[in-house]
Amino acid sequence: MFSSESVSESGEQPCIQLEPLKNTHLPCKPTPSRTVLAECSPKATANGVHDIEDRILRITGYYGYNPGYSSHRREDGSDSRAETPGSETSSETRSLHTCANTVLKVLGGLLMVLCISSSWVGTTQVVKLTFQSFSCPFFISWFSSNWNILIFPIYYSGHVFTTREKQTPIQKFRECSRLFGEDGMTLKLFIKRTAPFSILWTLTNYLYLLALKKLTSTDVSALYCCHKAFVFLLSWIVLKDRFMGVRIVAAIMAITGIVMMAYADGFHGDSFVGVALAVGSASTSALYKVLFKMFLGSANLGEVAHFLSTMGFFNLIFVSCVPLILYFTRIEHLGSLSSMPWGYLCGLAGLWLVFNILVHVGVVLTYPILISIGTLLSVPGNAAVDVLKHEVIFSVVRLAATCIICLGFLLLLLPEEWDSVTLQFFANIADKKSEEQGEELTESSVNTRSRSRANGTVSIPLA
Repeated sequence: MFSSESVSESGEQPCIQLEPLKNTHLPCKPTPSRTVLAECSPKATANGVHDIEDRILRITGYYGYNPGYSSHRREDGSDSRAETPGSETSSETRSLHTCANTVLKVLGGLLMVLCISSSWVGTTQVVKLTFQSFSCPFFISWFSSNWNILIFPIYYSGHVFTTREKQTPIQKFRECSRLFGEDGMTLKLFIKRTAPFSILWTLTNYLYLLALKKLTSTDVSALYCCHKAFVFLLSWIVLKDRFMGVRIVAAIMAITGIVMMAYADGFHGDSFVGVALAVGSASTSALYKVLFKMFLGSANLGEVAHFLSTMGFFNLIFVSCVPLILYFTRIEHLGSLSSMPWGYLCGLAGLWLVFNILVHVGVVLTYPILISIGTLLSVPGNAAVDVLKHEVIFSVVRLAATCIICLGFLLLLLPEEWDSVTLQFFANIADKKSEEQGEELTESSVNTRSRSRANGTVSIPLA
């Protein structure tokens, strides 16, 4: 049994103390002399109401009964919770932190858009310069694709500097190899998973380079933007994505632009062949993206970097025979190693590598729609270079076709809920206008009443 003296030795005033019960006759039940708990607060002993309430709560089991869980304790607890000043400040800091993250993400996305469009414009223009002295499109495509091997080492370097978790390159490589299955990457899975994507990757680049030999950079970049429409059509057919009427309209606009581009110089000659090659490049790119989404859609950034580097290894090992075959059959004349424009080749491969890294990293760091806009902005960028440097004169039909394709590309960027969001936006505007008109009517009625009272006239409402 504790005594009051032993409790008060700490120098603090105790809130609960033990007292002998002087009155042994309680109004509810006679009890012998015993010790009870009495609170120092005057609220706890007011006519014994709270003690009776505690007994009722204990008998009924209400609220899972805890001793002393009566109404005055609930009131005290609610008061203490209501008076906490840290809740409002914490919500304000959270909102400020969210706004700051959104602003940084948007600014980073705008910078990413500028870098993506610049790298793609630079890649296309360097290809045109390379063709002046070295016309071997497949070798250029093969040489540039080999640089994808560097993507995973670049990712690992960034991972080491940005995270505290330290893993060896082999450990990180094995961790990302789970993309191929639970057992990691085997030779069978390496060929089975990598071969189709590597072939589509090589075809996309090779057809794009062939199209640049026939058409201007602006026309090829505009036609390549049609891959977004092909991605939607394939996703709708293969992946059973949601049907959207506006995207069907965008796909029709893309096809219309393709036909107009082919008709610009008549359905013959290099122009028609160039349009067909550019559309073929857009089609293989769309098929690559749909298959990637089907089989590797849940891959993270490390797994994507691992996969692209694996495709680079596959290209180096298995596709290297194709440039040799083209060389010995005199289809592509490489010449001596000293006569090859290694400066242009390395610059082209580096820009292509930067573009691929920015596209895959930008999807993780910022909004995917900004990445698509960066690809679209390469069209006016190439047009500016063609007009200012190469003095290209565009016909009215080509300009109209380019504008139609770009407009269809923008329609494809609309989100799935764009119609409901737009209707809700206009409904909110209409509600605000009706509220403002109602306030103006009430103010005008108040003014008329005040004027009538001042003039001594009374307005009688009509029945």
